[in-house]
Amino acid sequence: MTSFRTLDSADLSSKRVLVRVDLNVPMEDGRVTDATRIDRILPTIAEIADKGGKVILLAHFGRPKNGPDTENSLAPLAPVLSAHLRRPVAFARDCVGEAAASAVAAMKPGDVLLLENTRFHKGEEKNDAAFVAELATLGDVYVNDAFSAAHRAHASTEGLARKLPAFAGRTMQAELEALSAALENPQRPVAAVVGGAKVSTKLELLGNLVKKVDFLIIGGGMANTFLAAQGKHVGKSLCERDLLDTARSIVEAAKAARCEIVLPTDAVLAKEFKEHAATRVASVDQIADDEMMLDIGPRSVVEVERVLSACKTLVWNGPFGAFEIKPFDAGTNAAARLAADLTDAGKLVSVAGGGDTVAALNQAHAAQHFTYISTAGGAFLEWMEGKALPGVEALRA
Repeated sequence: MTSFRTLDSADLSSKRVLVRVDLNVPMEDGRVTDATRIDRILPTIAEIADKGGKVILLAHFGRPKNGPDTENSLAPLAPVLSAHLRRPVAFARDCVGEAAASAVAAMKPGDVLLLENTRFHKGEEKNDAAFVAELATLGDVYVNDAFSAAHRAHASTEGLARKLPAFAGRTMQAELEALSAALENPQRPVAAVVGGAKVSTKLELLGNLVKKVDFLIIGGGMANTFLAAQGKHVGKSLCERDLLDTARSIVEAAKAARCEIVLPTDAVLAKEFKEHAATRVASVDQIADDEMMLDIGPRSVVEVERVLSACKTLVWNGPFGAFEIKPFDAGTNAAARLAADLTDAGKLVSVAGGGDTVAALNQAHAAQHFTYISTAGGAFLEWMEGKALPGVEALRA
């Protein structure tokens, strides 16, 4: 990966530092239900404050349509952030204009200020030059610590980085270093696990990965489409029959790139998709008309374990089966725990991302053992697809 500017080379003392963070956290009844994203930005905020910088936080929340509204205000997050950071966090009721300017002017070195939702202004998502200029008047330095928003060329993610001296925050830095180690300059052999429901949502991902990895392990509902493309009868299983030719072309591309595609050889079958449904395990050649594949079977798990044990790097996006419902979590759990064990033993660099993936790895009690878990969602997926991310490109040295 081309080098990017980090806090190591930033002059922060007494500077007004605009820090783009991700505070788009899940909330219920005014309470944060998962503070993972908050916890991840704490090191960057604390470091800048401890070096005498004035920390001015920029973030979005939700998808406001018509300007400011109570539902999408960042105001409730200021006390939450303060509690996690263990230092005061002030709040300004706007991110530009007099409210923001006066709040910034009142800051002393080491202070932390949270500005209101940037998406309350249409200029944010349009990356409007005038809005970028307004934001820029509030700071001397720009730091992006929100990889999860780096795939958007918005004012606070890309525009500001072109306007002010720009640096990657520690979370952004960790993410970029982990992703580089996984696909751009990996230890080989490299395996990728790609699961989920549909091939159609991950066509670009699969097309990029066959050129980058040595083993492509396909699970979830999308495996059914690949099996059907081989002429297998998949019963009532989720299957995109209009994409059978596409699946065959991906297989051919993998052969040309010397990438081995690993598909299930057996499956956990059920006639109903419900918890503790009656199931049987059978070869993928023996699926009845009224049955559906809802997880990989034990022989498939052994094959996945063989591949992972032979590899030095793993990138994971998507579960093997309908992991939310027992007993269809067994395949994902087994593969996740093996990857965790190999990582703990120093035999595997493991990077995973995507909402369902993180949930599945947490359920398997494996997430904390992976080398890196990305909470970035769309940005992680676009990076795996080989796309340039505007918020990252703007930080190149």
